[in-house]
Amino acid sequence: MYIPSKKELEKLYLKQGKSTQEIARLFRCSLNKIRYWMEKYDIKRRTISEAIYLKNNPDGDPFKLTYPNSIKDAILFGFGLGLYWGEGTKMDKNTVRLGNTDWNLINKFILFLIKIFGIKKYDLKFSLQVFNDIDEKEAKRFWMKKLGVQESQFYKSTITKSVRKGTYGKKSNYGVLILYYHNKKMRDALMKLLVEEK
Repeated sequence: MYIPSKKELEKLYLKQGKSTQEIARLFRCSLNKIRYWMEKYDIKRRTISEAIYLKNNPDGDPFKLTYPNSIKDAILFGFGLGLYWGEGTKMDKNTVRLGNTDWNLINKFILFLIKIFGIKKYDLKFSLQVFNDIDEKEAKRFWMKKLGVQESQFYKSTITKSVRKGTYGKKSNYGVLILYYHNKKMRDALMKLLVEEK
């Protein structure tokens, strides 16, 4: 019976990110045997959430935090943190989420995510919240044009019965746009920055 070495298991599990099931298949043995030797070698196993994250991101984190190295980037850094602090949804533990009616503000936050966190714009998702007296398709076209994003990046819109009166309606002719970036690790990194900056 072949016994895998600690070095082999560390390489497969920790460095290559393989699951215990995949390692068991490689060695043609039972899952329990691999778990036994990992415990014997004191190799800490991943939590369920860590395992799910690794499965969803097999090539590593889809972002990389880069601290500003110019005044321009430092201003963007502070602006992005301020936007998230004021307009972001902090209760969502798995997603960076921010909503607003101002396309300039949303674009600035997208620039912050791209320059500071190195995300890809096509990984962003969006949803619209509009009143029923707003043309949802026209609103979506407006946001797509202003943000330079595709219709495939949008979730189904939320349509609410209008109760607006007076001039308030002019403020949200195209609804509220909500931006999403689904990555728990990045959300945690952003929250950590908010705590550090206080």
